[in-house]
Amino acid sequence: MKKEILLVITSFFLISLTAITGVYALEEKAKVVTISKEEADITGDGKAEVISLKGIPYQDEASYLKKVFIEVTASNMKTYTFPLDSGSKAALQLVDLNHDKVKDLFATVFTGGSGGIVVTYLYSLKDFVHTDLTVPDPLEMDANFLNGYKAEIKLLQTEKTYLFDLKDRKKYYKTLGLYYKGKLNEPTELAVNGFNSLKPIQLGGKKVGLKGCQRVTGVANADTIAIVESTWNYNRGHWNLINTEVKQERAN
Repeated sequence: MKKEILLVITSFFLISLTAITGVYALEEKAKVVTISKEEADITGDGKAEVISLKGIPYQDEASYLKKVFIEVTASNMKTYTFPLDSGSKAALQLVDLNHDKVKDLFATVFTGGSGGIVVTYLYSLKDFVHTDLTVPDPLEMDANFLNGYKAEIKLLQTEKTYLFDLKDRKKYYKTLGLYYKGKLNEPTELAVNGFNSLKPIQLGGKKVGLKGCQRVTGVANADTIAIVESTWNYNRGHWNLINTEVKQERAN
């Protein structure tokens, strides 16, 4: 009799556990939101795939996505998933960046930080092969404040140096103790940020490349000293830097 009662209790427990697990599974499934959806041939077989950009928001903060991913239902009836970083929002473009006449998946995730940094991804699914094409790295720079309310930025890839007059921020820097009688109290570097923008652009003819934008800041994130733009072209498996432009930002 005791064994029969034990079996009934065990069966009830297992059924309850299965039901609870099922509820959680449904809840998790319900959290997935579709950010964008379109159809296009991204394998090169002449048939359209269904491409969806999806995210899973936090329960207590719906404006932030804890998971972001691309889901492709291909013409071969298989599903391909491309995981991305978490962020405040995300976007997806279909564009041929490696010049093989088949559109690639170019995704951008906005981190939501105060610096406005974005994380970008570039994938190919040509011939149903999942390939990470990567994106160019941000430009490397040596950037420093100089005596006399000035700053200097050197782009390491091009070896070009740019000088900035910061006298319009003189009062602000003196108040913070950065300068004393026009001289730096101590050597101070500028902050070189990653890409806050990386977008496809037309290079000429039908070729498409990427244009990146980086902020160089001083004593605070809002103290933008320069905007550095870089233009890139994909060739033979590598990103090549084809142009740079450095623009000074004036104090408000």
